[in-house]
Amino acid sequence: MKTNMNGDVVQTLVKVPEVTLYFWIIKIAATTLGETGGDAVSMSMHMGYLVGTVIFAAIFLLAVIAQVRAKGFHPFLYWTTIIATTTVGTTLADFADRSLGIGYAGGGIATVCLVDGLSGPLVLVTRHSIG
Repeated sequence: MKTNMNGDVVQTLVKVPEVTLYFWIIKIAATTLGETGGDAVSMSMHMGYLVGTVIFAAIFLLAVIAQVRAKGFHPFLYWTTIIATTTVGTTLADFADRSLGIGYAGGGIATVCLVDGLSGPLVLVTRHSIG
């Protein structure tokens, strides 16, 4: 909680943790878990990069929707979203490189185009839900 210039208590909406050494330790662990999970489904379970990407993209979208709708910081939800981000990113990059054959650079360009196409509707939905 913060106070404004009039001394009134103002509630702030914070959905991210404080960046400390503990944050970075968890972030590295979450990234490792995400990449390992992506490889486990795609390679070890022999589902392939496309199926792995679809599975983790669905988990990612659910986590992002929950994070956007959350009224405050929920550590489990926050870190679930981070892990989902790294997992879908890993499987998508591997799909672009190894299945489509366009390399990581081509996958990066495709991802930027995809994010650019999705960001407009996401901003509209977010503005509508907040306002």
